[in-house]
Order: sequence, then structure tokens, then C-alpha cells
Amino acid sequence: MKKIRAAVVGYGNIGRFVIDALEAAEDFEVAGVVRRDASNVPAEIAKYEVVDDIAKLQSVDVAILATPSRKVEEQAEKVLALGISTVDSFDIHTEIVGLRSRLNEVAKAHGAVSVISAGWDPGSDSIVRAMLQMCAPAGITYTNFGPGMSMGHTVAVKAIEGVKAALSMTIPLGTGIHRRMVYIELEEGYEFDKVASAIKSDAYFVHDETHVMQVESVKALQDMGHGVNLTRKGVSGKTHDQLFEFNMSINNPALTGQIMVSSARAALRQQPGAYTMIEIPLIDYLCGDKEQLVKALV
Repeated sequence: MKKIRAAVVGYGNIGRFVIDALEAAEDFEVAGVVRRDASNVPAEIAKYEVVDDIAKLQSVDVAILATPSRKVEEQAEKVLALGISTVDSFDIHTEIVGLRSRLNEVAKAHGAVSVISAGWDPGSDSIVRAMLQMCAPAGITYTNFGPGMSMGHTVAVKAIEGVKAALSMTIPLGTGIHRRMVYIELEEGYEFDKVASAIKSDAYFVHDETHVMQVESVKALQDMGHGVNLTRKGVSGKTHDQLFEFNMSINNPALTGQIMVSSARAALRQQPGAYTMIEIPLIDYLCGDKEQLVKALV
């Protein structure tokens, strides 16, 4: 079997778990790791080539962008322009359609594929929502996150001036409504009220009830656990009162890393362009012979 050569761009919380998932996948090999400081090589990736520019790596089939959402478009455009397919976990829901449109043009122009928003929400939860809507075309689906640490929200807080360390917890209130509990350590010389105001006005938080608290140690509060409850109540044909529920409790970055690797496999089975996860056949995410997968799963 010719293995898929995947480069990992970024080596933070998600990048570490992407490496784990690549090492566990029989059809992948790590082509290298891209870091801003290529001289800083943690022991666990010392066996791989570490560079500061993906162009310095050889024979890359797909790049997994383990970067903050607000850096995704810039990184994806650069990589796609090299003819290398990309996967990201962009999680700003209101901006997904625009990003897909823009990256679709870049990907097609360079004969590559971009799978966007390939995390668990948006991502695998999007597939579950689509399946529930298939089962009950009329109705309402509620997505209730947590309780748990939100990676995207935490990264967004860390980027705000004056924040030394941060943790954003998502607390479900029911019917798809959430409370954001944000814990921060302040940089010296900054006023808490001003920093808290900046957090609450950020696009990640502006639509939710958000509470910001200053703490001595964010690390003492940190837990990577998260989860979701998806509930749909609706109508199948003309039959009312159909109720569906999906639950999971997970390690947040570990699941994100795994889904990104599965999406990297799927990317290489698509025609050039940009895709969200619901636009790709489910079987394309799976490793193995298609006929055997059909036999085992249908």
C-alpha cells in the first residue's frame, strides 16, 4: 500500500493529537511538521523533519492545518497554491460558507482539495445533524455543547491583549443556548475590566451569556474533556412526535485530531475544490477496501 504523506502545520494541543492519529493509521505516514520556530523540536517529534515552511518538505499529499481558526484562510491559501490539499478545523460557524467559497476558487485553480471545518462541531456533528434531518425533514434540532473546554473559544481569548493564560468553558443551558465561563490570568499592567470587555465583544462570545473571571492559575482548572447532546424532535413523512438523540463525551483535541486525519484521507478521493464534511461520502473517510466496508457496515 502506498501511504498518504501528511504534513502537520502547527504543533499545539491539536497538532499533538493529529500526530497520534497519523501514527495509528495504517495508510498514512508523517511527511513532516511545520512550526514557526523550527529549531524548537520536542523530543516526541524529533524523528520527523521539522521546518518553518511547508515548501521545504518533500512529496506532501495533504497538509493538516492544526492552527487557530483565524489563521486558517491565510495558511490554506498558501498551501493550496503549492498544489497540496488541506484539511482544517475552522470553527467560526457564521463564516464557514464564505470561507468555503473563497478556498473553493483557490483549490480548483491549483488542482487541490480543501476540506474545511473538519472537527467535531462543525464537522462530525454536522453529519449527525444532517442524518437527523434526513430522518425527520420537518422539526427542530438542538445542539447542546459541554460541559467542557472549548478549544476555539480558549484560543480566541488567549489572542486578546492583556491575557496571559485562558480557559473557556461551555455550559449547556438547554435548547441550544450556552453560557461561556471564561477564566483568565492577566498580564502585568492590564486592567481586568477592559480585558473582560474585549473578551465579551469578541465574535466568539458576543452572542452568548459570557462571564469572565480572573484566577491565579488557569492550569489548575484545565480539563480537555468536552461533549455534546444533539436532540431532534420532528416529523417523518406525516407522522409526528419522532424523537432522536445523540450523545458523546470526549477528549476535545483527540477527537478533533482523529477527524482531521480521516478527512485528510477523504480529501484525496475528491475532485478539486473546497468541501465541508457533509458534502463528502461517508465511506471516503474510512480506511480499507470499499467492498469490505460495505459488507461490514451496511
